Amino acid sequence: MKPKYQVILEEIKSDILSGAYSVGEQIPTESALQDKYNVSRQTVRKAILELSNDGFLRSEKGSGTYVSNQYRAKSGGNANNRTIGVITTYISDYIFPSIIRGIEGRLNEDNYSLLLASTNNDVAQEKKALEMMLSFGVDGLIIEPTKSNLYNPNIAYYLSFKEQDVPFIMINAYYEELEVPFLCLDDVQSSYLATRELIAKGHTQIGIIAKMDDLQGKYRMKGYIKALGEAKLRFHPEQVLSFDTESKQELSASLKHFLEENRENLTAIVCYNDEVGLEVVNVCRQLDLAVPGDLSIIGQDNSYIAKNANIKLTTLTHPQEQMGRDAADWIIKKLQGKKDLKNSTYYQPMLVDGETVKAMES
Repeated sequence: MKPKYQVILEEIKSDILSGAYSVGEQIPTESALQDKYNVSRQTVRKAILELSNDGFLRSEKGSGTYVSNQYRAKSGGNANNRTIGVITTYISDYIFPSIIRGIEGRLNEDNYSLLLASTNNDVAQEKKALEMMLSFGVDGLIIEPTKSNLYNPNIAYYLSFKEQDVPFIMINAYYEELEVPFLCLDDVQSSYLATRELIAKGHTQIGIIAKMDDLQGKYRMKGYIKALGEAKLRFHPEQVLSFDTESKQELSASLKHFLEENRENLTAIVCYNDEVGLEVVNVCRQLDLAVPGDLSIIGQDNSYIAKNANIKLTTLTHPQEQMGRDAADWIIKKLQGKKDLKNSTYYQPMLVDGETVKAMES
């Protein structure tokens, strides 16, 4: 359990960083904080002292305690030590190392440092990452949103960056509540092309595995439905298996049940990404379903795990390293005062043939 002064310290700090308390604003009195947290005056004073030492607060004798902006000056460095913050959902998995490599390569060209954090697609961890970036005083920020298809409780932190004129750009997705620049794969088109490829191979019973707490999953579902509609194929809700970040660890068991239930009804599946596609392949082996003989599978993102798997997965491209490089380039140009920068970019996917799709016999 955290010491009580630490709880007070962290809550006041969060309120400052999120903009709930603005620079120059007086915070509640020591007596009010005592009553709010049911602690002694000594505990309150310890929290205020640490925040003052860190530059978040300043006390005026006989007046009160006010929000200071000295933490920015203490943390932010100088023009010769420019730092760009990068927040991704994950760091070492899937396509993220390639994205980060692209960012780092471009930042190095202009002698920018990189401050990296991950959220594990958890909004509480995203809050901590944003607070760290604000405390450090980064010059710019590249963010992959957390659970981008759900309401995000950390919106105030992004508004704080805007108020402080710290440029930021989002990658892979964005928060629809905010008007922000972003770089994304055209996820509707990616899933549309995947579904259309299966239809072109004669498949009419096509399912989808969709992750629904991220915007990519929402748009990839949209592309799937669009392709079915154009081909005048009926959408069957029972041929959709959805999951989210929390239920991902049970995905293998869910897939097993889903494929057993639909063994006679499905000939092909569009997968949320390559990771899911290879999980489907593994479950098919457990159920003695041949891929692509009994079931055709398409992944998405052309990730390194698809390239190194023991079966060559049919998939769609993702810009990965180029996206990272472009995001860093946008931030650098923004900091250089360049005008007329594009505020939205959609990269177009292309089909990558593999071994997991088979044409239906006529």
